[in-house]
Amino acid sequence: MLRQASHFVPARHAHLDCILAAVCHQKGGGSHGRYSSRMLSSSRSSSSNNAADTGSDSETNGNSTDRVTANVDSHGVCHVRLSRPDKLNACDLAMFEAIAKTASDLRQDRSLRAVILGGQGRAFCTGLDVKAVMKNGNPKAQINRLLERPSGYGPNNDNAIGNLAQDVSILWRELPVPVIAVLHGMCYGAGFQIALGADFRYATPDCKLSIMEGKWGLIPDMGASILLKELVSIDVAKELTMTAKVISGEEAHRLGLVTHVYDDPMPEAERFVKDILERSPDAIAAAKELYQSTWTATSDKESLILETKLQEKLLISWNQLAASGRSAFGINVPYSKRKE
Repeated sequence: MLRQASHFVPARHAHLDCILAAVCHQKGGGSHGRYSSRMLSSSRSSSSNNAADTGSDSETNGNSTDRVTANVDSHGVCHVRLSRPDKLNACDLAMFEAIAKTASDLRQDRSLRAVILGGQGRAFCTGLDVKAVMKNGNPKAQINRLLERPSGYGPNNDNAIGNLAQDVSILWRELPVPVIAVLHGMCYGAGFQIALGADFRYATPDCKLSIMEGKWGLIPDMGASILLKELVSIDVAKELTMTAKVISGEEAHRLGLVTHVYDDPMPEAERFVKDILERSPDAIAAAKELYQSTWTATSDKESLILETKLQEKLLISWNQLAASGRSAFGINVPYSKRKE
């Protein structure tokens, strides 16, 4: 709900003045232009426990890494790919580090508008590479690295709550942009929980999904206790966890675990992102924060207070006026970078 404020000029005139200024700014160039394509490097030594390096708004070029590639296009859309196709993108420690570092680096980029997360080769991700963890160096040290908290990749290391195994899922939720996971082939165990950390999941009908940990006498410990309760009822979560049953993309969609099912989901995800690009980046970020902060275990009072707090940040901001100019007058006012 919008509030009136006596010190504001009449709304219509305020919008027109800002829109006209924006049109002049767009014609003359300025700081609101898009940046060029770039690649983010996303590798990290498996023995390093330090916090990830912060990113920047400047243009960066690099090479594909062993485990994850991240390419940001001129519209601020990042295509992240799990890149271990010879192992069906199974997660060894280096993969965990690379995924967490990628999410951490992207969080610093206020030009970012969306992330599309996929896997190279025949599968999205087939889960933990147990053999690699057990035979590569010191197994106990690798397991301890996965379980120690904080991981060093969280937004505020003093208050971070996730360990490395959890952060590869949870950190996608902390990006202030939509994250779409595109699933094909197999999506098992760790891979399934990484996908659950995304805001949306687009899958092929025959994609195979499973909370596979039960097969090995374990429980899902990569954020599933948070992620599943937002999507399915408790009996469904228990059934899938206790049986480790494999379900298809179609059944996952029916249960609410997958957002959409398409024969070729990647182009559909890209079409969805085009719609996102037409909206204010600040409003998109606020919408994500609002629902994730209030969807479960929050009182009505806390939810209503947060709605107002986020709305007040958006009112009469550049991007709010730009969105109004696009909708009301058909003027393609450029959006600025997110405030936060």
